[in-house]
Amino acid sequence: MTTESSRGRRLLVLAICCSSLFIVGLDSTIVNLALPAIRHEFGASVAKLQWTSRRPSGLRKTTHKTNSLAHRTTWLRSDFQTGLVLFGIGSLLCGIAPTIDLLIAFRVLQAVGGSMLNPVAMSIITNTFTDPRERAQAIGIWGGVVGLSMAVGPVVGGSLVDAAGWRFIFWINVPVAAAAVVLTALFVPESRAAVPRRMDPVGQVLVVLLLGGLTYGIIEGRTAGWGSPLIIGCFVTCVVALVTLVYYERRRDQPLLEPRFFRSAPFSGATLIAVCGFSALSGFLFLNSLYLQTARGFTALHAGLLTLPMAAMTVVFAPISGWLVGHRGPRVPLVVAGTMLTAAGLILSRLTISTSTLHLLIAYLVFGLGFGMLNAPITNAAVSGMPRAQAGVAAAIASTSRQVGASLGVAVAGTVLTARLVGPFETGFVDAARLCWYIIATCGALVFVLGLITTGAWARRTAASATADLVKDTPPAPTK
Repeated sequence: MTTESSRGRRLLVLAICCSSLFIVGLDSTIVNLALPAIRHEFGASVAKLQWTSRRPSGLRKTTHKTNSLAHRTTWLRSDFQTGLVLFGIGSLLCGIAPTIDLLIAFRVLQAVGGSMLNPVAMSIITNTFTDPRERAQAIGIWGGVVGLSMAVGPVVGGSLVDAAGWRFIFWINVPVAAAAVVLTALFVPESRAAVPRRMDPVGQVLVVLLLGGLTYGIIEGRTAGWGSPLIIGCFVTCVVALVTLVYYERRRDQPLLEPRFFRSAPFSGATLIAVCGFSALSGFLFLNSLYLQTARGFTALHAGLLTLPMAAMTVVFAPISGWLVGHRGPRVPLVVAGTMLTAAGLILSRLTISTSTLHLLIAYLVFGLGFGMLNAPITNAAVSGMPRAQAGVAAAIASTSRQVGASLGVAVAGTVLTARLVGPFETGFVDAARLCWYIIATCGALVFVLGLITTGAWARRTAASATADLVKDTPPAPTK
């Protein structure tokens, strides 16, 4: 096979893997646009909308953690196809859900499938693109697909909600998932880790207790009462699970979460940056949809069209970010991302029920630029310098961090919004949401600070030390 044909095959694999990110991103964008319609049909509370928006997170995060094992013991292509099938079936069932509770339950099935897609796809990509510069550019394209799904989602979702009803926003995932299954079978070679590793069921249970309890406590705390035994029990469980997880994983030969990864400042920084950045994104999408359709009275299509500039900026700047990471390193993209996300949060904090379209467009453009610069440096920092046998696990942890942030963003935004809401939802939304926008700006500021701290000479030394330790203890690949 010639070098050129090999590159063409790698790009085809990248395109197929990106299809998973596309349908998951499309789902998130479309569902946010449909929240007002779902609220109207079912009379759903803000808490129910939070669960609907992000898909129940405890199970989703556990499945992400489980799929860090994709690079350890299982076949990557088969896992990828299984995730696509489950996501498609879950989408089909969501479209026929007769109640909000069943809709949330079917979103759990979507969560299982969707959670199997991105970490496994990223493992396939890191296996396929072994050259660091080419990998950074591939990750930039991967990040651009987020923007593409966000660009298509508002228009498609708004049109479907207005013309056919919110149920069609789920059914549209089905043919995309089916096509991806066929293309994967035809063009993606089967692969697995060179050094299989044992599963860690105890670690998986501790992760679900930690992240599921945290998300449930934040979302339901306002309704159940922050001092209620249920909510206090959730937070106590989180603390106990965290302490036990750290203690347990440090003593395992092959842990679910490799503690030595976190000795690398760039890796630890990428994890925290992913949480902050995706908290900002999910909080923005959740609040913006409710603002445009509930407070302003726009149709779903009108709201989607207004959001297009943000998505367009993400499409444009994600590949640029990948190029910058490959040629200049991650500092500039992270600094720009943090600055723009902070500025966007501050601009949005000035919203009123009569804010001009120009004001909105400026905020969306700035936010889109910031988010577009964010993805490539996160994944690059997570996998850069890692032994190849560990790269897929590191990428899965980075992917998990994004989803943790996405769920926490919706959980915090919805909880703060509900706590500050005075009077009818339609008239009280703007004032209640102002603190949420400041929280989003704070997430941006954290991205900025962490970007500076984790990209300097000291951070690079910690990464080299952690990598050397991992290489020393990584068993050689078995000979064929």
